[in-house]
Amino acid sequence: MVDAAAKVPMISIIDDDESIRLGVVSLVRSIGFDARSFESADRYLSSTERGETSCIVADIQMPGTSGLDLQTRLAAQGDRTPIIFITAFPRPDLKQRALAAGAVCFLAKPFDGQALIDCIEAALKGRRLDDDIAGPEHQ
Repeated sequence: MVDAAAKVPMISIIDDDESIRLGVVSLVRSIGFDARSFESADRYLSSTERGETSCIVADIQMPGTSGLDLQTRLAAQGDRTPIIFITAFPRPDLKQRALAAGAVCFLAKPFDGQALIDCIEAALKGRRLDDDIAGPEHQ
C-alpha cells in the first residue's frame, strides 16, 4: 500500500483494448496508486505524463509501436521506467525478449489481479519477479 506522506506513484497503462485499460486503471487506483491510460505507445511517448510515470503496464501487440518497440525506444533514450508486459499472445520468444531487455513481469491475459499488483509492487521497489519467485501464475 501507499504511504500517505509520500508522493503517490503514477502507473501508466498502455493497451489498445479499452476494456483492459479501464480494468487495469480501476485495479491500480483501488490499491492507492494514480493511473493514466493510453491507447497506444505513441500516445504515451508524446504525453506529459511520461515524466511522472513510476511504472508502465503495456500490451505487447498494439497497432503502431509495439510494447517491445516501446521498451527498446525508452532504453535507447536512457529511460529506465520499469515495464510490466501483458499479452493475449504469450509466446515464449516474446517473453524471453521482454525479460532479457529488463521487463519486471510478463503476464498472459487474462491474468489474476493479484499477480499484476505483485508485479507493480516489485517494480516500484526496483525488483523483478523472475520465474522462481513469481510462480506459474505470473507467466
